[in-house]
Amino acid sequence: MFRADAETPLMDTAGSTEHTSDAILERVRALAPALRARAGQAERDRCIPTETIDDFRATDMFRMMQPKNFGGFEMDFAAGIRVQMEIGKSCASSAWVGGLGITHQWLIANFPLQAQEDVWRDNSGAIAFGSYSAPNRAEPVDGGFLATGNWAFSSGCDHGQWALLGITFPADDEHENPYPGLMLAPESDYGFDDDWHTVGLAATGSKTIVCDRMFVPDHRRIAFTNSLVGESPGSKIHDNPLYRLPLLAMLPFTLTAPIIGALDGAIEDFIADHGSRLTRGAVGSGGSNLGSYAGVQTRLADACGALDAAKLMTFRCLDETFGVAKAGEPVTIDMRIRNRLAHGYTVKLALDAINGLYAATGGAGLYTNSRIQRAWRDITAASHHVSLNWDALSTLFGQHVLGLNPKGSF
Repeated sequence: MFRADAETPLMDTAGSTEHTSDAILERVRALAPALRARAGQAERDRCIPTETIDDFRATDMFRMMQPKNFGGFEMDFAAGIRVQMEIGKSCASSAWVGGLGITHQWLIANFPLQAQEDVWRDNSGAIAFGSYSAPNRAEPVDGGFLATGNWAFSSGCDHGQWALLGITFPADDEHENPYPGLMLAPESDYGFDDDWHTVGLAATGSKTIVCDRMFVPDHRRIAFTNSLVGESPGSKIHDNPLYRLPLLAMLPFTLTAPIIGALDGAIEDFIADHGSRLTRGAVGSGGSNLGSYAGVQTRLADACGALDAAKLMTFRCLDETFGVAKAGEPVTIDMRIRNRLAHGYTVKLALDAINGLYAATGGAGLYTNSRIQRAWRDITAASHHVSLNWDALSTLFGQHVLGLNPKGSF
């Protein structure tokens, strides 16, 4: 089986030969029993098992959005999001890490060609994880810059061969003031602070990456100012419009997909658990079928409606945005902010829905082996991500449609 540290190109060692999005989705769907069986231990270990990453590699899913000239398939965003949602039905943490492994190939393709060659030339199966926030400043030196600091919430960092890290670059010929962006660093250049002890998404292993005066060459950086409008260096290298998509109009769907998938799985579990389960302990109603209660039925209906709405909203945004890029037109601010609204609102729908389902689980939902409880904790944890904050995204959208200056990231 192909391993991350292998030098043989992934193209020659993939465990499958059919490279369509439907075929990859079916291979991912077949992993469901294993993912569910591993979910509890993964949560206790605070890390996705290496076996799961190996299984993901064997499906070819990490190649979905990777450029063809580096062994990828250049599939559209929607294909990767469907895969994430499918994984999320079994394990939200696995979907979170696996999805970042898919989408970060697209993000790496936004860098200059030399940076892409650094990552994939000797190992086309290399993947990256990291943290996009830019709390630290780059120190300019000859040929590049030095980076020192901590990067929290680096999901999946145990499994990456490279890190994508946000940083503030000094002013230059193109930027009058210091500006935020991303840099690429190989795993040999940084370490970890094992500080990920959380109530939800525990298996994502989102530790803090640390480094001290790490040298990063000039070609391993991109500016957010270019990427936010789909004009990164990579957009001028690759012909596929996939690489002209604006960063924040698309990337947060990688964070919402595990949430929507987790709600989908929780609904399936809820139906299976409550269709024949009887109440116990109550004197007056002991032995009654839980599914016969109107409150249970209503909460289930709410959740199913929320799931359907979240999926429809997600794929409408993905399809319309990609359609604009394929037509060679710029993705407008209206569309970018519309997508940001979808990022926040689909999470709001999922959070309200899982709260309703969990409230109807009764005493059985107190046990840590309850999959509905795990989904409740994972969805709640994911809703705290700064890119999905409803207060920030709702006001951003409201300001825009009211003709005010929108304050926020889009």
